[in-house]
Amino acid sequence: MLVGLQVVGFVLGLVSWCLQSSCTSSQTWKVKSQAESVTTSSWQFEGLWMSCAATSTGSVQCSRFKTVLGLPAHLQACRALMILSLLLGLASIVVSVLGLKCTKLGSTSEQVKGQMALSGGVMFILSGVLTLTAVSWYAAGVIQDFYDPLYSGARFELGSGLYLGWATSCLAILGGCLLCCSCRRSPSTPPARQFSYFSTSRGPSIYRAAPSSESSSCKAYV
Repeated sequence: MLVGLQVVGFVLGLVSWCLQSSCTSSQTWKVKSQAESVTTSSWQFEGLWMSCAATSTGSVQCSRFKTVLGLPAHLQACRALMILSLLLGLASIVVSVLGLKCTKLGSTSEQVKGQMALSGGVMFILSGVLTLTAVSWYAAGVIQDFYDPLYSGARFELGSGLYLGWATSCLAILGGCLLCCSCRRSPSTPPARQFSYFSTSRGPSIYRAAPSSESSSCKAYV
């Protein structure tokens, strides 16, 4: 049961990392709204790295953002969050593989492997939270500009890249939770019986067993 939870959680985390890569490189984080345009022969969409324009004939032209310092602050923050999410997801994949019960790594104990799987699950959750923060922050900016009556630029709507990011973050968080739930503490072993030592000036040394809840009397050994 625990092995199945670990495998399912790891697979979900691996799939989420692949989708995070696609979401980061996607150019459809926002799409130009067609509500105010007369014709629909051209489309414009943007991502984190470039802006693209497509026509009804099928031609697509993309241009990278030429400056970094001139970009909006929220766009730079979303870039940083997505990159951190990818790096954290990659590290969690490596740690989770080493912590799975079905993998063998030298003479690593089950307790150490459980701790590694737990660490991988926590990192998967953090990776999903970073992706969720970046996508939601970007979407909030798009919605604010769309409904702002004083905004004079082109109005955009939410693109498919944002929906992909939301789905990705849910998969990462779910996979991390399954990995964390599969790690449980091993039953603790009862402590060994201890013996107290005392000596008297007139008699031999006596070792007396420590009192135990299971027995009502103690035995002395000379």
